[in-house]
Amino acid sequence: MLLLDSLNRHMLGSYGGTEFETPHLDRFARERAVRFTSHVTGSLPCMPARHDILCGSLDFLWRPWGSIEVWEEPITQRLRRAGVTTMLVSDHPHLFEVGGENYHTDFSAWDYVRGHEGDPWRTYPDPSYIGSPALPARGGGWFWRDRLGWADAGDRPYDRSRTFFRAESDYPGPKTMRAAAGWLRDGAPGPGGAPFMLFVDEFDPHEPFDTPEPWAGRYDPGWDGELLIWPPYDVGAVGAGRLSEREGRQIRANYGSKLSMIDHWVGEVFDALSARGLWESTAVIVCTDHGHYLGEKDVWGKPGVMQYEPLGHIPLLVHWPGVSGGTSCGALTTNVDINATLADVFGVATGGAGAGHGHGASLVPLLRGTAAHVRDWAIGGVYGNWVQVTDGLRKYARGASGDNFPLSMWSNRWSTMPVHGLEDAVRLPPPDRRARLDFMPGSDVPVIRQPFEPGDRLPFWVGRNTVDAHFLYDLDDDPGEDRNLVGSAVESDLVELLRHALVSVDAPGEQLERLGIA
Repeated sequence: MLLLDSLNRHMLGSYGGTEFETPHLDRFARERAVRFTSHVTGSLPCMPARHDILCGSLDFLWRPWGSIEVWEEPITQRLRRAGVTTMLVSDHPHLFEVGGENYHTDFSAWDYVRGHEGDPWRTYPDPSYIGSPALPARGGGWFWRDRLGWADAGDRPYDRSRTFFRAESDYPGPKTMRAAAGWLRDGAPGPGGAPFMLFVDEFDPHEPFDTPEPWAGRYDPGWDGELLIWPPYDVGAVGAGRLSEREGRQIRANYGSKLSMIDHWVGEVFDALSARGLWESTAVIVCTDHGHYLGEKDVWGKPGVMQYEPLGHIPLLVHWPGVSGGTSCGALTTNVDINATLADVFGVATGGAGAGHGHGASLVPLLRGTAAHVRDWAIGGVYGNWVQVTDGLRKYARGASGDNFPLSMWSNRWSTMPVHGLEDAVRLPPPDRRARLDFMPGSDVPVIRQPFEPGDRLPFWVGRNTVDAHFLYDLDDDPGEDRNLVGSAVESDLVELLRHALVSVDAPGEQLERLGIA
């Protein structure tokens, strides 16, 4: 498994993108993979998406961001009992901090490459740093301080880490891919050997969009000044004058440079598979957690808006031994299906105790051609935010109705997304006397259910602007999502589909009440 964070589907050559170069992924799609064209996000953002994949149940309806709970059984635990060697290679810092710290523990082994994004790797910059290979760049707090007026917004740990890189191969992404390729060459069983699963959780092309030459400047050679490697998270930034069009082009170009650089290093992993002769016996999945807005509809980053197509319609490429590459599959799929697929590959049970007993559907029948579809709908969203449903042709994103309550958090591992430099502002208070013990669907393990009320400090990512804001698009007729069909006759059909989907995954009743569809 190759999970590339924030991989924009519409920017890959294999999905019709022409703006940036992705030759290795394009060749993989053309020669070896099935290209899924209706693959969508489930739980967001980063850690909830990984929960979907590793635990097999949607996370966002119960909690915002957290570790594997005591009632849950990740795929790695089931594979260990089945005698499968599992290896994690990652530079993703959220996997090793509060809210993600136990996803790696059930792998047979793991290799954590230090220094990416918010990883607190160094307490000081390298005093010998002279601006190469990491070229001069604005620090991570530039937009928040200079354009939004947040005087306390500091720079990011990566701004120190990057001063220690001495070559392209020292950057976290290239280093991770080289480690993964090394494990395939030296540690993976050969063809006909014992079963294994290598999970490469690569943070690129997620920000910071930092690359050395020859990648830096490849798509914006006329830029003169410090590189803009940290994108804003904002809506309407250019229209409001908080970001110039020229700065926007620079940010988008630097994403492209990061995308092309990591594509180059993904080629090393593909080369290692060839060197060991593993293609005929090994399934290879290339996926992502979500996309990243780079000015589409003047949206930047992953701010509080519904999931438009650039963020929510994501790539999925699967090489399946015995199945011809260069083909496509239009069946509706979502990230939680990857867990069921892995379980199918290794012949272990899907899901496990916890929310919904597993919400995924294996992709194997689609890959083998024994089924034309495996699901009729897919739901996704962010905790306390919009909940969306799609049937593959229409997408309905429903916000809260009246206010954003009732809303409870269900977890025995109390966490939300950590934000470096703003820990005290986003850290959750401990559960209080309003909390009650309840039970997740399919589990007899008591869980703390903490209700929230107006005035409470709410978990990071909870929507502040979702109330009575609903969106409905006919993606076949309106792929640019320019005509909101809310209020038309078709909305009632999508409300019923959303209600059916939520009941089918045993969502808390208060979610239906919060959305006004109980």
